[in-house]
Amino acid sequence: VSLNRQGVLLKRKTSGGSKIEVYIPRAMEKAVREINSSFPVLLVTGPRQVGKTTMLKKLSTKQRRYVTLDDPLLRELAVSDPALFLQRFEPPVIIDEIQYAPQLLPHIKMYVDEYKCNGDFWLTGSQMFHLMHNASESLAGRVGIISLLGLSNSEIMGQVSVPFTTKPTDLLARANNTKPQKLTELFAKIFRGSMPALYASDINTDIFFSSYVQTYLQRDVKDLTQVGDELSFLRFLSAVAARTGQTVNYADLAKDIGISSPTAKQWLSILVSSGIVYLLEPYYNNVLKRSIKAPKLYFLDTGLCAYLTKWTTPEALEAGAMSGAFFETWVVSEIIKSYYNAGKRPPLYYYRDKDKKEIDLVIYENNTLYPIEIQKSSNPGKD
Repeated sequence: VSLNRQGVLLKRKTSGGSKIEVYIPRAMEKAVREINSSFPVLLVTGPRQVGKTTMLKKLSTKQRRYVTLDDPLLRELAVSDPALFLQRFEPPVIIDEIQYAPQLLPHIKMYVDEYKCNGDFWLTGSQMFHLMHNASESLAGRVGIISLLGLSNSEIMGQVSVPFTTKPTDLLARANNTKPQKLTELFAKIFRGSMPALYASDINTDIFFSSYVQTYLQRDVKDLTQVGDELSFLRFLSAVAARTGQTVNYADLAKDIGISSPTAKQWLSILVSSGIVYLLEPYYNNVLKRSIKAPKLYFLDTGLCAYLTKWTTPEALEAGAMSGAFFETWVVSEIIKSYYNAGKRPPLYYYRDKDKKEIDLVIYENNTLYPIEIQKSSNPGKD
């Protein structure tokens, strides 16, 4: 097994046919511990395969039981008799894929109100769109909610992860402790994406993402929404991927797929709420009369985005027409992860007006705007 200095798996060998499993430390572990000591319920949301369960299992004690609602028998028990389910699986407990049994949430509320013990329930959910409404209503004031995405560049490189800042002294200090990445290395990483499984084995990315898309369509979308036409939704997914880094135009999306604008809006909200896509809202106020109000969309995993847009190699992606859009998408997703991993909501926006003047990214904190320009260039100009 080959590791870097922070324990991130670079290679894994087998001995006698047995696999050696190595845990990849996550930057969010600190936020998990803080919430565990402050709330009776911890809820970790995020897309499938990003390591939610793996992280919680690694951080749990031997006393904490684990149960997954992917098991149809356990799911049926949780839905039909949630009180009995909680008697069988008493806290401390990890309940995986809680969105399949929202009936459990009122009973969890009654339990924590009676016993008032922090850290009793650790919940995971792959679909925030089906989950957050129930969690916020049933567990208001009792649950700490954090979102986990794929591996960040800091985690892969074995560096400390902190929320991104434009403060020059902090950036210079970070640059002194950061190994430069060549263009080819960076685009190999952009092409591979951020799913931990792709860094824990030599699995082919096409095989992995083909299986991932099918799982997402069949289990997450079909089970929990009214999407009836899987082929149309797959075409929609690819059309959205082709627009990463662009402003949202529902009419344009709908026309490409042959669906209505309200359907396009609903389907995009599914992608957003399940952690596949991030909508970057525009910054505007009463003074900025000419600013555009439409959000920009970004895929949160560039590997999945490359698969859906049919780029077959990192070299073709780097030299292709979408090279700049992918680079911008990667930068934005890294900054989003830096906030999520600290348990914070990203204070991110963009600016564009009707004269096509644009700021790629704006951090808005303490009533101050911090503008960021993102360029794939070795010699960016002053303009």
